[in-house]
Amino acid sequence: MINLESESQFKSLKKEHTVFEFTAGWCPDCRVIEPDLPQLEEKYKDFNFVSVDRDQFIDLAIEHDIMGIPSFLVFKDDELVGSYIGKERKSIVQIDEFLSQFDK
Repeated sequence: MINLESESQFKSLKKEHTVFEFTAGWCPDCRVIEPDLPQLEEKYKDFNFVSVDRDQFIDLAIEHDIMGIPSFLVFKDDELVGSYIGKERKSIVQIDEFLSQFDK
């Protein structure tokens, strides 16, 4: 998983097939799914997986209506094709089901 370093990197990566995970170091629900994310990266090799620190990139979170974390945005060719946003805890199975609709 790539850690987002700048808004310009975000703009560049969304032109590809990218899953952005909005997260934060203090988020317990984010820590629960973290150990299983590499399995999803392996399963969905056509995606770039990018971790976005919600606190560091609060403007991006606001721009995309992300108030709860973890939340996920999927971009392809500079277009938002899907989002999994909400305050509820997400299981790795739910995230897998969400991502499966975008698999080539």
